[in-house]
Amino acid sequence: MWEAYLKGFKAYLQLERSMSDNTVEAYLHDVAMLCDHLHDAYPGVGVEQLELEHLQSLLANIYELGLSAYTQARVLSGVKSFFRYLLLEEVIKKDPTELIDAPKIRRSLPHVLSMSEIDLLFAAIDHSKPEGQRNHAILETMYSCGLRVSEVIGLCISNLYLDVGFIKVVGKGNKERLVPIGDAAVKYIQLYREHIRNHLPVIKKGSEDILFLNRRGAALSRVMVFMILKDLALKIGLKQNIHPHTLRHSFATHLVEGGADLRAVQEMMGHKSITTTEIYTHLDRGYLRQTLEKYHPRFK
Repeated sequence: MWEAYLKGFKAYLQLERSMSDNTVEAYLHDVAMLCDHLHDAYPGVGVEQLELEHLQSLLANIYELGLSAYTQARVLSGVKSFFRYLLLEEVIKKDPTELIDAPKIRRSLPHVLSMSEIDLLFAAIDHSKPEGQRNHAILETMYSCGLRVSEVIGLCISNLYLDVGFIKVVGKGNKERLVPIGDAAVKYIQLYREHIRNHLPVIKKGSEDILFLNRRGAALSRVMVFMILKDLALKIGLKQNIHPHTLRHSFATHLVEGGADLRAVQEMMGHKSITTTEIYTHLDRGYLRQTLEKYHPRFK
């Protein structure tokens, strides 16, 4: 019976909630954790018999495994969505998760690179290799447009409007947004297409419209972009642990520091809520202190 419910839940997330494949898989993994726990601790208990104590037992087990508060909250979020679906389908009459609160999460500020560190990172790219031209175009696009890694590897040629300085990005929940693209990114995309992509011996079926491809003519993976950044960081001796999202955080931070309107940054980032964007106003504490020292009479 669980398998039938999980199959329906997957279809609900994909079709009605329009969630990305990665989010759907994460939610299904969360519910699988619940299934495994019930099988071990409460064999024979089905969704109709589930009570608050069963869910509290799951959370206690997750806590004992040493998982972070963020992971605990994420698992609970997936389980809550599952029971909301069951309630919607009238499989259950009462949601057993409604009385459970998620663990408090301390919101951490994202790591960002300075503009000089980004210049060093890009300067370290080896342009003598075909993948170097491609990698520069990828990183310039990510930093120029504030893209998520999933957005850059899924970027389509048909969504490039470089003559007017925009690209169409497909973000979370398959939501589309138009984002301005900088001259440097446009330059490296055009060089990559003209000198590298157009000379690939073969392009795999289904990847014809994908902009950034590997040597076998297929779309890049998220891990590949992570490795590109990691190798460059090692090359320039960057001690900070960076990942593709670091460029996105840096994009937003540099805009906010430069005085950009927060609503404009929200639109470009594809944030559903302005509160998500507001985190970037809290990043540069050193900059705030320098401002006080320069302009406040008691700091001089």
